[in-house]
Amino acid sequence: MSDRQFDFLKGLFVGGLIGVVIGVLYAPKSGKETREDIARKAEELMDKAKEEYEQAVQASKKAYEAAKEKVLQAEEKAGELTGKGKEILQDQKGRLKRALDAGVEAYKEEKAKTT
Repeated sequence: MSDRQFDFLKGLFVGGLIGVVIGVLYAPKSGKETREDIARKAEELMDKAKEEYEQAVQASKKAYEAAKEKVLQAEEKAGELTGKGKEILQDQKGRLKRALDAGVEAYKEEKAKTT
């Protein structure tokens, strides 16, 4: 879980808890009812925080899988480009060798004509 997600959940929890406490303290109820309300609201808040946490975990998993797929695609593309680069290099080496051989042959022919 990223720091931003953790901070959001922490803020959600603390803000909700403060709201519940203030709301309960200002409500005109008996002590027992107030304690029951606090317990119920705290449980609801924990359930909501757990739900938000699970959603954040699922979103993180999806983002991880998407990034992993992109990396695999990039590796595959790099492998293809490396193979093509090797082919082009071999082709250019062959062309250069043929050009040098032709140059040497032309030199030998010219030399033979002059002697």
